[in-house]
Amino acid sequence: MSYRDQQKYLEELRKYEKKFDHRELDDYKMYVKMHKDEEEFDSVTLQRLVELYEKYYEPVDRHKYDSFFKRKDNL
Repeated sequence: MSYRDQQKYLEELRKYEKKFDHRELDDYKMYVKMHKDEEEFDSVTLQRLVELYEKYYEPVDRHKYDSFFKRKDNL
């Protein structure tokens, strides 16, 4: 995984920082510190970061916006 991918995960997790429990928050702070030091994460650290991301990240349900963009056939 590249430096850019690490950055993407860390930026997205910043939004959920208040929801972390104590252990997750400590891990997250450690990841941010490693990232600032421009270290590339090893496979175990990266796996834990991705697991944390998958736990808290909820993709947007775009189907609820379909009604705003439907085409009207009665012209």
